[in-house]
Amino acid sequence: MKRSQLGMTRFSVTPICVGTSALGNFPAQYGYEVGEKQAIETILRVFQGPLNFIDTSNEYGNGGDSERRIGQAIKENGGLPSDFVLSTKVDPIPGTTNFSGERVKHSVAESLERLGVDRLQIVHLHDPEKISFAEGMAKGGPVEALVKLRDQGVIEYVGVAGGPIELMLQYLSTELFDVCISHNRFTLVDQTAAPLMDDARRRRVGFINCAPYGGGMLVRGPVATPRYCYAHASARTIARVQKMEDACNAYGVPLAAAALQYSTRDGRISSTVVGMSNPARVDQTARLFDTHIPAALWAILEPLAAEGRNGFA
Repeated sequence: MKRSQLGMTRFSVTPICVGTSALGNFPAQYGYEVGEKQAIETILRVFQGPLNFIDTSNEYGNGGDSERRIGQAIKENGGLPSDFVLSTKVDPIPGTTNFSGERVKHSVAESLERLGVDRLQIVHLHDPEKISFAEGMAKGGPVEALVKLRDQGVIEYVGVAGGPIELMLQYLSTELFDVCISHNRFTLVDQTAAPLMDDARRRRVGFINCAPYGGGMLVRGPVATPRYCYAHASARTIARVQKMEDACNAYGVPLAAAALQYSTRDGRISSTVVGMSNPARVDQTARLFDTHIPAALWAILEPLAAEGRNGFA
């Protein structure tokens, strides 16, 4: 796949990034188990495939199992492939909102140990909405700690990965961040991340879009999955997505392909995070990315999608 520059970082990344939340084994959220062997085989397949970007987090899985399993795959592979980019995130102490600077240092140390690497390429402040912006930026707080770790060479680039768009804009306004991740807010259903995307491009901050399928509705359709962003969808949203699915079916295009490409075709987005929990998903996702979508279908889908420019109901 053609790669693009990730903001002002030294990295060129593929338009699809491998999301690894499920590799930590979250049956309560995803509805299925992911064993250690399957998780490791998935990452080994990623290393052999067309993608070069993986995203994880300190908190994914029981005791950091996502990072630990990725680390085992890196070990079995003989190291992280030279052209790969691996990003992770710092999180509060599990079960708390303790996001102190000291916690950030410990989170980074845990990630280094689990992943088995000497330095972390990209580290995001994860879900900053768990604390106030003032707490995030306070002396001795998490942002100060991340910047110091970058200055010390422990990590290369600092990112912020969160939900609320106004809060994310506040963090970018500090001009301390190299990369940002937004989730569930730029899809065929909801495009409220657009101001953040514009701001990131203006600041030359690498923008990564996460969850283009809205938690599954835009893969399996609104009948099979009447939930969007992990909550019950409204009748209006279900009806809108049903029209999208009907249009895709009329053109013989999977709804998932349209959902994925709605993100990957946007020039403001450097990479789109897609969760992968088994080796087959690598090729499945590549096929969705390569699916031809005629202009006539986009002409139907884009007005339906545009109803979500101010959020969804």
